[in-house]
Amino acid sequence: MKDKTIDYVLRTTWLAVNKMYNEEASKFESTMATGFTLLSIDPEDGTPSTSLGPKMGMEATSLSRILKSMETQGLIERKPNPKDGRGVLIYLTDFGREKREYSKDRVLIFNETVRKNVSEEKLNNFYEVAEIINELVSNKKIYNQKNNILK
Repeated sequence: MKDKTIDYVLRTTWLAVNKMYNEEASKFESTMATGFTLLSIDPEDGTPSTSLGPKMGMEATSLSRILKSMETQGLIERKPNPKDGRGVLIYLTDFGREKREYSKDRVLIFNETVRKNVSEEKLNNFYEVAEIINELVSNKKIYNQKNNILK
């Protein structure tokens, strides 16, 4: 394909970022998915397990595997939700908090480096385009239209 499609640029860029984070996480026997999960758990009050998947944009089965692995590694612990007897809250252990800080630092370094190399105007344009793409996808405005036939 000579001309790069928007999808191609998004996919290859995300794959490069994903690879970078996984390489960095592997230095500490972790994964990007684990780091992302650590960052999604409230470090003070814990997070209901049922809200983690939607918060992360992840299916329950994938998240369940990650949480099981994190529990085995001693990063999290599950406790009954005192406000909802049927629910479970996910809490970070001290080790989990330590790994969370490491993950947070990696994300901040990435963001700082990009900000140093990309103008504020270009970043704002990037955010605007990403927001529009998310809105189109979330509201099913791409493939659910009757009149979206390519001409």
